[in-house]
Amino acid sequence: METPLRISFQGSDASEALRQMITEHVDTLEQLHGRLTACHVVIKVPDKHHRTSGLFSANIHMTLPGGIDINVDHTPQDDDRFSSPQFAVNDAFRRAKRLIKERVHKQRGEVKTLRERIERTIDQPPDA
Repeated sequence: METPLRISFQGSDASEALRQMITEHVDTLEQLHGRLTACHVVIKVPDKHHRTSGLFSANIHMTLPGGIDINVDHTPQDDDRFSSPQFAVNDAFRRAKRLIKERVHKQRGEVKTLRERIERTIDQPPDA
């Protein structure tokens, strides 16, 4: 990565275990894509007075070569699994991995166009 990984905790002190987990996820994403230009991860610790009380969220902002931005900003709603900070981090990186894969497929031209899908559908013989 061209710039160091930034990890921020909002509403709590830093957790070394979560830092380690995030670092491992970023390393995995770098192996998937090749390299990342920058990555900033924000862990939001639940506020007792907020309507999503007790639920963690993890937001990720990554920049890929060529100035391509990948943003994962997911606020959990009524899902008790997000009461675990580890689940919130894993979910955010799962989403980031999917977005990177989609972006790589688009760059390589591996995405089917609407025209190809329509032609394939029209060319199929009807079932007898």
